[in-house]
Amino acid sequence: MTRPFARIPFDRGRSVVLWRGDALAELPRRVPSADVVVTSPPYNRGVAYASYGDTRPRAEYLAWIHRLGTTVGRVLAPDGSFFLNVAGSPKDPWLAWDVAREVGRSLVLQNVLHWVKSIAIDRRAAGRAAGLTRDLALGHYKPLVSDRFVHGAHEYVFHFTRTGAVPIDRLAVGVPYQDKSNVGRWQRPAADRRCRGNTWFLPYSTIRRRSVDRPHPAPFPPELPEWCVRLHGLSRVGSVVDPFVGIGSTAVAAVRLGVDCVGFDLDPGYLRTAARRVQAEIDRRRSGGREPRSRRPSGRSSRSRPTAATTGASASA
Repeated sequence: MTRPFARIPFDRGRSVVLWRGDALAELPRRVPSADVVVTSPPYNRGVAYASYGDTRPRAEYLAWIHRLGTTVGRVLAPDGSFFLNVAGSPKDPWLAWDVAREVGRSLVLQNVLHWVKSIAIDRRAAGRAAGLTRDLALGHYKPLVSDRFVHGAHEYVFHFTRTGAVPIDRLAVGVPYQDKSNVGRWQRPAADRRCRGNTWFLPYSTIRRRSVDRPHPAPFPPELPEWCVRLHGLSRVGSVVDPFVGIGSTAVAAVRLGVDCVGFDLDPGYLRTAARRVQAEIDRRRSGGREPRSRRPSGRSSRSRPTAATTGASASA
């Protein structure tokens, strides 16, 4: 393949480039260096992807994950970050950590983040300062019918680097102090902002029709890769890569942040949706945040056309 599936330009010479093909084969060819890699690979849990069979033998799957770690390690910048989103399952709680261990053979695990998709907050536990008038149940989760397991309301985001000592911008995704007396109490310059910590509450947006609004079995919201890039340090990011770009959440985040993005996927339907979402985000920003009256009907830019697919794994983002 010599042409990308789509190349979508936006502000100041930046672009989103989408490739159709096997990321493990194409990534070293298409990306000489990546400042930040954010992705969510298939979890090998029998998810119904459009162009990928998600039921490999465990040893084969983990060997493939090992290849993912070594491939990303080849292109990751010396001070780059690799954010890997993985979820376990009630019957297989070790899956996420088995994946992390395989990637950890090539890179260093620097941070473990918990993406909280749904949470219940008791008014009494929140305290008076929170101003709650009732208990809250926020976010969305996939209901689980079981007399043994609780609902899965979170996923892992493993932050890998080459050395484990890459500086990050903790306050870029920080939160204001609830108790303002803590401002200035620490040695750093006083500011009403502290590190958010390793729990990130990022719920999915409510959708009306999944087949139209979220036509992918395992996406993450654009805010997740956006926060990952900000945590790494936006001033040090020129390009973001997603080896399993799916319907384009990482690409949408890149447009919001004003950085280049390269994404890979096997499935042309997912890539068309990704291109449409990217163009819609560009149009929204150019219209001052308002939803544009018309949307480009095709997910491909006029400068590129889809080509034949290669083999490999499909996307999860």
